[in-house]
Amino acid sequence: MSESPDPDAAPETDALRKIIHVDMDAFFASVEQRDNPELRGKPVAVGGSSGRGVVAAASYEARKFGVRSAMPSVTAKRLCPDLIFCKSRFEAYREASGIIREIFNHFTPLVEPLSLDEAFLDVTDDIHALGSATRIAQAVRKQIFEQTQLTSSAGVSYNKFLAKLASDQNKPNGICVIRPGQGAAFVQSLPVRRFHGIGPKAEEKCKRLGLATGADIAAKEITWLTANFGSFGEYLFRAARGIDLRPVRSTRQRKSVGGERTFHEDQHAPDELRETCERIIDIVWERIERNGAKGRTVVLKLKYNDFTLHTRSKSVPYLVADKDQFAAIARDLLEEEMPLARPIRLMGLTLSSLEGVVKATRKEKAARAAQLDLL
Repeated sequence: MSESPDPDAAPETDALRKIIHVDMDAFFASVEQRDNPELRGKPVAVGGSSGRGVVAAASYEARKFGVRSAMPSVTAKRLCPDLIFCKSRFEAYREASGIIREIFNHFTPLVEPLSLDEAFLDVTDDIHALGSATRIAQAVRKQIFEQTQLTSSAGVSYNKFLAKLASDQNKPNGICVIRPGQGAAFVQSLPVRRFHGIGPKAEEKCKRLGLATGADIAAKEITWLTANFGSFGEYLFRAARGIDLRPVRSTRQRKSVGGERTFHEDQHAPDELRETCERIIDIVWERIERNGAKGRTVVLKLKYNDFTLHTRSKSVPYLVADKDQFAAIARDLLEEEMPLARPIRLMGLTLSSLEGVVKATRKEKAARAAQLDLL
């Protein structure tokens, strides 16, 4: 299940698809370290360092201290006092991403970008006669490094779900191959936290139910899983067996880009709500810029402490292409709701009515993977 010394050993079965998931290693931070040699080997975070700043990306040196994307900058600095903040340079990231995309397209026309720094490739048709999906993945990673001086990790398997899991296995700058017949065993050896869609709360629920690994999930009947997890149980049933028949889609358009935050304690005070709104604005705008999205409608989402959901939206006659415009509309929507009738447990913001093709972000992918779209 890890990289084979001989790429031609145990060749993939022709009857199955051959899927590669390529994920750049700490992409934004790596670009900064590449372009500024003084940053190499040091803990780096891309994002604002102010009190309301949010980490957009973190180098592996910073991740050792627990620094992660979407983390408030003040928290990141507390975890890593020597953390160096760099302002986002999306033009530099897009330039590197464009070179990487051209490399993908050289090897296959079936490329499904997920964000600037990762994509699925269907290489079932070996157009350059390299001999195996493993060799293609090695060639892709080699060309990426030669042309961008950036490292990447790759997962190779016979479906998207397994390829994505594999690309995370040997990061950074690694490759992992899950061959036909190995998928179920690989998934069942993983802790439940590695399953897409299982966050901290779902992990706690799994532990209460005695589910620590994929094998524990695979041992349960689908009726038991659906009784305890609802429709999510059907996803778990298939995922624990390594089942995923979704094709690689080379053209995919999203209708919205957004983000939300669930509170540890219900919020009601206006100042707390405004502060939360500012943090979500920062997070969502980073995703909007990452995807190159432009839209006309901003949506505010509130979930009250009784779990009722309320949304309010505002559409404008122009494309929202500036963070100040997006923030002003979001703030107006929140002010129109205050004072709140009762405390809320969740707040979210979305930009919709998009123009152009917009790819899904890493966290949106994880949420989407929890839905019943595996078959």
